[in-house]
Amino acid sequence: MKTLIKILFAIFLCWMAIGAYLLNTNHSKAQIIMGLGVLFMAFILMPIFIYYRYRDNKYKKYIINDKKIKEWIDNSNE
Repeated sequence: MKTLIKILFAIFLCWMAIGAYLLNTNHSKAQIIMGLGVLFMAFILMPIFIYYRYRDNKYKKYIINDKKIKEWIDNSNE
């Protein structure tokens, strides 16, 4: 999975670089290429990365729930 993310990142980074080059040369399809690069990066790469990063419930320490709020209130009153 980690290798897939690295490969996709490299592909999309090259795609975006080509899109930026084509924008500078005023190519007729430059905006489409750049837009597709952003679209694919947002809707293919990011969900795969988020799934890979948080698949082992590592996100639970970042969720605010009632227990944590009560702990914060108790710690602030001391």
